[in-house]
Amino acid sequence: MGIVGICIFIMFSGCSKSTRTALDGKIKIYLADKSAAFDAVNIVVSQVSVHTSDGDSLSGWTVICDTTQTHDLLELTNGAMALFANHQLEPGHYTQIRLKIGDGSHVIVDGSQYNLRIPSGSESGIKLNHQFQIQEDVTYELLLDFDAEKSVINKGNGQYQLKPVIRAVAKATSGSISGTVNPKSVEAFALTDPDTVAQAHSDTSGYFKLIALPEGSYSVHIVADDTTYADTTFSDVAVLAGQTTDQGNIQLRKK
Repeated sequence: MGIVGICIFIMFSGCSKSTRTALDGKIKIYLADKSAAFDAVNIVVSQVSVHTSDGDSLSGWTVICDTTQTHDLLELTNGAMALFANHQLEPGHYTQIRLKIGDGSHVIVDGSQYNLRIPSGSESGIKLNHQFQIQEDVTYELLLDFDAEKSVINKGNGQYQLKPVIRAVAKATSGSISGTVNPKSVEAFALTDPDTVAQAHSDTSGYFKLIALPEGSYSVHIVADDTTYADTTFSDVAVLAGQTTDQGNIQLRKK
């Protein structure tokens, strides 16, 4: 098992602000997703803001992106991610990120499109508690790991609701696990018992990548789509910040 440098595939460049002062820092926010059993999950983000620790619940918000963007979360899996906020920001301590999710968000299931109902998503926004420090002339990079499988709720009768389940992970303190599997179609899980921290479906070459993993030790569980193959688990897989732990070529055995 070797460790190689982390590789990021940017699917989309979000809004960027170029106005700055010499004392500013910068924040970049990326969006990624786990695999999910839908044809598409299209999320319309109309605004991204951050909240300073100096402000109360109403004040202290700074808009870092006000360009409406649409992202299909299911394109942001297996190591792919979208850069959707890139903004100069005054140094200081920040405590929250707020996403305003607008009309037009929808899910596609078996070829049919259904609107996503988002309680308060376009008004008060979805608030994520995440404390971070912006330093002068330093870029802070944050990954929002969106779990579409848990976030999209089927209410029945063609009604779907979005209740976002999102992990906010600083890129500087997280790493990844990758590998290539035969058979080529598998689901890979990074586990810290009993929780699944990250999940990915392999691509057509059998490659998988589990991202946004805080530094530490994980079990990697691999399940083939072809049920004639046995599940495989690797224990004590070490993840280092800013790096990818490569599991190499993995051959699953027949049952």
